[in-house]
Amino acid sequence: MTKYYGLIGKPLDHSQSASHFNNKFKNMGIDAIYSLYPIENIEKLPELIEENPQLIGLNVTIPYKQQVWHYLNEVDFVANMIGAVNTITIKRDAHGKTYLKGYNTDALGFEQSLKEVLKCTKCSIKALVLGTGGSAKAVKYVLRRLGIPYLSVDRYRIKSDQITYNYVTPYTIEECKLIINTTPLGMYPLWVDQAPLLPYECLTPDHILYDLVYNPEITTFLQHGINHGSTIITGKKMFLYQAENAWKIWQKHQT
Repeated sequence: MTKYYGLIGKPLDHSQSASHFNNKFKNMGIDAIYSLYPIENIEKLPELIEENPQLIGLNVTIPYKQQVWHYLNEVDFVANMIGAVNTITIKRDAHGKTYLKGYNTDALGFEQSLKEVLKCTKCSIKALVLGTGGSAKAVKYVLRRLGIPYLSVDRYRIKSDQITYNYVTPYTIEECKLIINTTPLGMYPLWVDQAPLLPYECLTPDHILYDLVYNPEITTFLQHGINHGSTIITGKKMFLYQAENAWKIWQKHQT
């Protein structure tokens, strides 16, 4: 029997999830289909699941990683610690009643790809996290696990560990050698020519720029790093790691 999976979010023009998973299914000889579901709002989720009774697993992307919380029956420990979900398993009883459990594979995907560059578990580096959405929550969870101090940047709100972009100074860039973009700026096609507003002229070869955006692979944000000799990490590896971890969850769910 064919198994069905998919991705919910808006917009989904940038997503490579369907091609990634459908190629995986084809290469592994798995009878499964992965589809994109660009729902207009999260309130459409119950309707989507009801209209697609064959669905057994979903990925979640912007802007629903936090909004989806209220539609879940259960979340695992990591997702609960983070406060955001990007993977869902769907169970149905004999009467068709659904049970949705949420997970977060963004965190593990980010950690695996970051460690490949840092080559350490405890590093004397400070991070600047751009954005405060669901992906940012996963990133900050990992940074805390690795003992890496960080400062968040938001468009509007200021907190004890968070500033707005107009407060990002050359000193901030000098102090924070790891800069992580968790915003959609740079993403194809709507924001492809955009990047967070930073004093990029202050970048050096000692900096590491990490962009969670993976389409295009080299974003405007990362190009600034290249121009100044900084190390860059594209979002491609995180995408592949989180996808593989989501697949493992779905496989375990079926056993």
